[in-house]
Amino acid sequence: MTQAEFRRHWREVHGPLAARLPGLRRYHQNHVVDNRQLAIDHARGAWSIDGISELWFDSEDDMKRALSSNEYKEVARDHHLFVGPTALITAVQNVVVPVDPSAGPLVKRMSILTRKPGLTPEQFKEEWWGFHAEAVSKFPNLMGYTQNLVTGRSSGLGQPASYEALPIDGMVELWFRSVADVEGAFHSPAASVSQAHALSFIAEITTFLVETHEIVPAGMSQKSNA
Repeated sequence: MTQAEFRRHWREVHGPLAARLPGLRRYHQNHVVDNRQLAIDHARGAWSIDGISELWFDSEDDMKRALSSNEYKEVARDHHLFVGPTALITAVQNVVVPVDPSAGPLVKRMSILTRKPGLTPEQFKEEWWGFHAEAVSKFPNLMGYTQNLVTGRSSGLGQPASYEALPIDGMVELWFRSVADVEGAFHSPAASVSQAHALSFIAEITTFLVETHEIVPAGMSQKSNA
């Protein structure tokens, strides 16, 4: 399958199917458009990704009900038609710098984080949601910053997975006005502080630039695409 075919099927066929999941509050498709380790020299993981889905539910119970619904069976059947190996994570969000809805088109960078060996999940959270969040929030021209702390992992379509199978501890979302602003932010004095701190608790940072397509869940009012 070509990248264009994958993108078209995900957006036009699979997206509307997933939008029907009961209890779904928001649904974003993040289409990877650049997989360079842009502007940082931290060790990169071996992840090869075409897209990252984000689905929001009010609770984990609501998510589990959606995954056991008849609507999800149709999603799962379609999934096999166009998607290869899939990793699923459950996460809780920490919105450090909210995105201004009136900011206009933005460049979004997502990163997968893996904690250093010997560090507990609790220690990773303390470092990431504490000093590191404050340090990154001081980046120049930063338009938004969200931390997604992983609380569960599964492979395939819902089979539980070990940490060794999916060594993901966090997913970062950063927004800027341009790629030049991304590069400028990560070469700033604020970045020197945050990146030095990152070396103390993050083993790998794997970055991607993405284009986000927002799909409105069935039954909810229409909103503009992200």
